[in-house]
Amino acid sequence: MEIADVPPVASRKPHVLRAHGDERIDDWYWLREREDPDVISYLEAENAFTESALAHTEALQKELYAEIVNRVVETDVSAPAHRGVWDYFVRTYEGRQYAVHGRRPRGAAVGVDEVILLDENELALGHDYFSLGGATVSPDQRLLAYEVDFTGGERHELRIRDLETGRDLADHIPDTYYGLAWGNDNETLFYVRPDDAVRPHQVWRHALGTPTDNDVLVYEDDDEHFFVNVGRTRTGRYILASSDSKTTSEVWFIDADAPTDAPRLVAAREPGIEYQVDHHAAPAAPQGTGDRFLLLTNADGAANFKLQATPVDTPDRGHWTDLVAHSPDVRLEDVDAFAHHLVVSERTNGLERIRVLDLDDPGASHIIEMPDPVYSVWSGANLEFDTATLRYDYTSLVLPVSSYDYDLTTRASTLVKRQQVLGGYDPSSYTSARLWATASDGAQIPISLVHRNDVTLDASAPAVLYGYGSYEISIEPSFSSVRLSLLDRGFVYAIAHIRGGGEMGRGWYEDGRLENKEHTFTDFIAAAETLVDAGYTSPERLAARGASAGGLLMGAVANLRPDLFRVMVAQVPFVDAVTTMLDDSLPLTITEWEEWGNPVEDASIYALMKSYSPYDNVEAKEYPALLVTGGLNDPRVQYWEPAKWVAKLRATKTDERALLLKTEMGAGHGGPSGRYDAWRDEALVLAFVLDQLDIEETA
Repeated sequence: MEIADVPPVASRKPHVLRAHGDERIDDWYWLREREDPDVISYLEAENAFTESALAHTEALQKELYAEIVNRVVETDVSAPAHRGVWDYFVRTYEGRQYAVHGRRPRGAAVGVDEVILLDENELALGHDYFSLGGATVSPDQRLLAYEVDFTGGERHELRIRDLETGRDLADHIPDTYYGLAWGNDNETLFYVRPDDAVRPHQVWRHALGTPTDNDVLVYEDDDEHFFVNVGRTRTGRYILASSDSKTTSEVWFIDADAPTDAPRLVAAREPGIEYQVDHHAAPAAPQGTGDRFLLLTNADGAANFKLQATPVDTPDRGHWTDLVAHSPDVRLEDVDAFAHHLVVSERTNGLERIRVLDLDDPGASHIIEMPDPVYSVWSGANLEFDTATLRYDYTSLVLPVSSYDYDLTTRASTLVKRQQVLGGYDPSSYTSARLWATASDGAQIPISLVHRNDVTLDASAPAVLYGYGSYEISIEPSFSSVRLSLLDRGFVYAIAHIRGGGEMGRGWYEDGRLENKEHTFTDFIAAAETLVDAGYTSPERLAARGASAGGLLMGAVANLRPDLFRVMVAQVPFVDAVTTMLDDSLPLTITEWEEWGNPVEDASIYALMKSYSPYDNVEAKEYPALLVTGGLNDPRVQYWEPAKWVAKLRATKTDERALLLKTEMGAGHGGPSGRYDAWRDEALVLAFVLDQLDIEETA
């Protein structure tokens, strides 16, 4: 492919960076100065070059965009979420970028007596970007607290709407973060504030109708390793203020009936001890189960976590007792408390599952059966405590997201709604499977993949390999109608469940962070080699894709094995790892030290990080074709990381393959906010991949 016009060249302005007796020369350090007109001019020039370089794919982009939109039921409504006398839903309309939130009387048919509570399209009017940060209805269901973000910077404005009149109250609270909780008086609202580095560090209390200046600071965490959050238990009995680092937790609680009381501590933080809290109070307290907290914790060496309980009156660790013991083979990930049942989300052998514990029959439990060998399942919108019905959502690489109501007593699942895919989609035309790659140290790395049945596995098929591998986040084998534009062109789509993620338990995460971080990169390489060796694709037909920490993965792998991939897409990539982790003035840096290590104080971590940091290891050699994205307002991965990386690659690499940078000048980490804009963005990404692999026609 010939690149149109000449790419922009970022000026080299050497800047010396020193640490632990080591010296690095950063020629593009100046791109951090967002107020410098030359920085904005450079980003805009890169955007113009990318547009020019992809101009010949405009017809393909339009074709892909049409395919994406034509598979979507544009006017649609979610499965209802029950709460008291109301069913809550989210609705979309053809031609509208954003969702509409509403409710109707419980049990009423779709469209009957519906009331619109919040129309995101109206809120977004006049803004290039819009995101709903959070929304929660008051206990009496008369008020709605919600947060709006118009920049992508994730600093919100909190508003409160009277659902009977449809009008917002005068209470507008600026500069809030995710996390909201109502007191039971329906007049007290708890919210979170971020500090200058966008670290949520405080919980505040607001009384409706009073000036914001009168709001009360309820809880503050000065330790910059910790993020603060606030929420409300499903029972409605308690407000929980939690503070979590990557490896340590602490939770405080307030009686929701006495919201002005001072918070009480569940258990003081201990380094390396994590716990999350829910509340349970059975109506008749069967088998002696009264007012208690449930704790999912790794205490006492429970690496894969265990479920414990403690009386609310004596919540400290000395009173924690086991409900579900630790297992080296099963990672406990979450618990949902209901009046007569506990629902535990588990993971084993790389797959999720749901276990139900019957509190009226101590010791009795069962696992909800799933139909596919490779799938994803999770607890859905469950707003009520005293219920015998669990809403869960299920999907696989071939089956669209499906919402079920599960009778916890009879064990019967009822399909409530399945995402409809237009255009004659037939799941039986596709094959999903799981492979295992052998890593360089012998570890077995799961790979989930999907392709059309008629794809010939003779190494000629094009393929995309996706990866992430950080923060114990698991990349689930879920359905994507957008992906069909690749599959129907004969692609194999694969997900490498590499170390650093959580797919195989806590040990899988520990073996891919800190001093073990390189396993993440070598696992991905092993997965790619396995696809090639098994005849699914070849290096000339293989694309790789990752975002954020997955963008770090792309950059590291591009340096290590550029010969293994023909094309890469790195979205908002964390590629300037050393410089960022040395700068504790940046958002997130200090708390991130528990994920990557602290190169400020530890020379060995500095050396290790420098050995894999993509920006620091760019070399004069051939690289895959690269599409790189960033967001000017991104608080998580600063825009200059992808910009600097591209500038250095342009000045250093020896090939003539495409190298494109696309920066969203009015958005943050997630890219464009509207769904149609997001689909156009995805069409551009897919067009780039198809163009680089010389594929246009559908199979």
